Amino acid sequence: MQLFLNFITLPFIGEIQLSGGLLIVFLICLLAVVGFEFVNGFHDTANAVATVIYTNALKPVYAIPWSGFWNFLGVAMGGITVAMGILKLVPLNELMVLPVQVGACMVLAILLASIIWNLGTWYLGIPCSSSHTLIGAMIGAGLAFTWYYGGSGVNWEKAEEIGLSLILSPILGFGAAALLMYFLIHVLKSTALFHIPLGDNDRPPLLIRALLITTCTLVSFFHGSNDGQKGVGLLMLILIAFLPAKFAIDHSVGDDKILAALNQTELVIQHNNPSQNKELAGLDAAIREAKNQLSGKAQNAFKFRRQIQIIKKEIDGITKSKITTLSDADRHTLHSESEKLSKVTDFAPVWVIAVISISLGIGTMIGWKRIVVTIGEKIGNEHLNYAQGASAEIVAASTIGLSTAFGLPVSTTHVLSSGIAGAMVASGGKNNLNNNTLKNIAIAWILTLPVAIILAILLFMLFHLFI
Repeated sequence: MQLFLNFITLPFIGEIQLSGGLLIVFLICLLAVVGFEFVNGFHDTANAVATVIYTNALKPVYAIPWSGFWNFLGVAMGGITVAMGILKLVPLNELMVLPVQVGACMVLAILLASIIWNLGTWYLGIPCSSSHTLIGAMIGAGLAFTWYYGGSGVNWEKAEEIGLSLILSPILGFGAAALLMYFLIHVLKSTALFHIPLGDNDRPPLLIRALLITTCTLVSFFHGSNDGQKGVGLLMLILIAFLPAKFAIDHSVGDDKILAALNQTELVIQHNNPSQNKELAGLDAAIREAKNQLSGKAQNAFKFRRQIQIIKKEIDGITKSKITTLSDADRHTLHSESEKLSKVTDFAPVWVIAVISISLGIGTMIGWKRIVVTIGEKIGNEHLNYAQGASAEIVAASTIGLSTAFGLPVSTTHVLSSGIAGAMVASGGKNNLNNNTLKNIAIAWILTLPVAIILAILLFMLFHLFI
């Protein structure tokens, strides 16, 4: 089996030096992250197609594969900033110096906790955030790790940053959609925009139909670029946890490029008299240590990864410091060289992005109906009209796109469902909302983080019994 597996994986991850139960767990984790992204596809992406289906802009048979295709492109072209932000939530550096079995516990706890809650809410037809679920599971696994092994555990600074993004985005979605709807009602005053489809054959006019399809396309693309990156981050977590020597750093970045960035940074330090500044002296010492480790980085990948992260942290502190006086040119140089060094630790192979793209794209095409019905029929007390659908999707696409640009995960589900709620309120006041559906969404929103945290803690403790 080992020979057969190596034959399959050799072009992607090289030879796997895992055996017995650990190899089986590794394969289970790979399948689980593909499963998570697959579930994410039909759980979250149903939001993107709800408006075009319920306004008859596109039939489901065309809308679903269209959305799946643009989700695929979103993951493939969206970069890895969000993925790396996700990775920073967990204590990767501590994991890499512990037995691989500990990393397996954490990865399985995160994945299974996320999948269990996502499937449960999908089955009940409740729009629930896969992002909230994943963040909660990562926090729970991090807390359990700290309980057993000490250390920093959860990166609370990053968790706070991500938490604010997840909390504020639906509020922004509600308010912006309501304002846009007010604008359409009181400024444009186009009666065609506010028509409610009366049957399957009641199609929107050509321009409105083009608008609705365009907004659906944008939401699908940006969903892929944001939510898809979470899958990329999870898959990289598995690879780093099980195969740190291969994936702790990007071995394709040549030693000459790393050395050039270190030398350029060192020139800036020497130009500013490091003997008179503790911050610069600390960075200078970190660079010298990185140079010493450079020739042996292939054998001590996790150690070299840690050293590069120390340098990046020192540079970040110096460029923001009010104590260290640097010229604008020197600050720009330090920032530029830090970005180059980031490529050593912040990366994802092309095949990882491809696997997640395909999983999310296929998942979009299956199981979409439960969430679509809630979005299209049950948030408001009236059927979705063209203007409401367009307003919600324009706001959702803008919010998700901006969040991706800043490297922050955001919930497509909550942004879009709150956008539809805002558009409904702008159309007919708060009585235009379906209180029972909103209550279910709110309960799921409130429960997701604590439930995911508790599930991940319990699963980590369960799996830890077998170490």
